Amino acid sequence: MGAALSWSVRTVDRALDGETVYRELLAAEPVAFWLDGSLTDRAARRISVLGTGSEVLVRDAADGDVFAELTSLLADHAGEPPAELDGYFSGGYVGYFGYELKSLTGGTAAHVAPTPDALWIWADRFIVIDHDRDLTLLVAVGPASSDEWLDRAVRAAADWSTTGVVRPAIADLDLEAHLELDRPSYLAAIKRCMTALEAGETYEVCLTNRVRLPAVPDPFGFFCWQRATNPAPYAAFLRYGDLAVASSSPERFLTVDADGWAECRPIKGTAPRDLDPFQDQVAAKALAEDEKTRAENLMIVDLIRNDLGRVSRPGSVQVPQLMQVESYRTVHQLVTTVRGQLRPDVSAVDAVRACFPPGSMTGAPKIRTMELLDELEPSARGVYSGALGYLTVDGRADLSVVIRTAVLTPDETVIGAGGAIVLDSEPVAEYDEMVLKATATVGAR
Repeated sequence: MGAALSWSVRTVDRALDGETVYRELLAAEPVAFWLDGSLTDRAARRISVLGTGSEVLVRDAADGDVFAELTSLLADHAGEPPAELDGYFSGGYVGYFGYELKSLTGGTAAHVAPTPDALWIWADRFIVIDHDRDLTLLVAVGPASSDEWLDRAVRAAADWSTTGVVRPAIADLDLEAHLELDRPSYLAAIKRCMTALEAGETYEVCLTNRVRLPAVPDPFGFFCWQRATNPAPYAAFLRYGDLAVASSSPERFLTVDADGWAECRPIKGTAPRDLDPFQDQVAAKALAEDEKTRAENLMIVDLIRNDLGRVSRPGSVQVPQLMQVESYRTVHQLVTTVRGQLRPDVSAVDAVRACFPPGSMTGAPKIRTMELLDELEPSARGVYSGALGYLTVDGRADLSVVIRTAVLTPDETVIGAGGAIVLDSEPVAEYDEMVLKATATVGAR
């Protein structure tokens, strides 16, 4: 058992601007994160969390069981979060599980990613912004919480102001010219998916591709552009040294609340928005009624029900929302909600393990389909297709599916995109959907 935690909390009676919080308090830190909840109308309360930490857990799949390691680390922290943090992020780990960790959850280690397979920051200094209550909490956590950082944060909060966004050069590039699998190669991979589907090896294959673009000089500036052009409920920026992850994900992977209820919100089905309001409504209605899209969604829902069922109380798994259209700046999506109450012996990390990788990024059945994907995709997905968010010291979790995401290093900017292939897929339409998703990630037009 580690030293008991203590919390120091300061309150600012307004919702601070996330961008200026980051620039003033976090830009010079060696590690930093921003889980941006300001851009969504999908939740009862819009909350953002920004922060940094003095310790970082960096692991590859070959290093051992990072799920077990995180479980142990969280259990080792003792302390009761103060009442003012009730319902908010109260301290814990912020980071991601990369797709290649599938080798710990039933898959195989077919590819090696150039980025860490797991990156988790122990968040001991963070800011919680409640956009709806117009409130900000400045928090320090530790065995002996120092007030120095909080004092600096309070002083700086007096005159923070916003800055404009700058269009990054990569937003003007021809993304199709930078695809890892070019159009003929991606269409050939779809054909191989169809062969496997016809043979009964799989019911649905979530084939993905990568766009490899030049490095971006200012990763945080890129994220500010991304959130301005493609706002999303799970927008996030994560930086570790010269590695940065900029995400505009619309998809919830898994949440676990204080009562042990776990919830997944898989997305299957995407259609572009139309500037004409009538045509936009037609596009949304067509998505909701499309038989192929509904079949894709239902197969993933069944997979997730099975995943959650393995760690939930018997009879508690339910589907309160089935295939509803949700509309974002650039696309319409078909979304389902699956819930289950975890058994008393199951932790939030256990639930993540049971559901990882996200079924909406593999297809069904999960294990065999992942084997097919290992053969069809020439490189590691890395951070893309994994899960990003937080795991708290009081047993809660909130993680998104890593889609509409750019992974930025000094060498390149990598964007993953793909779609679900089923028996009645139209290959050219699937290719176009993949390009649409990549385009939204970069904020290109």
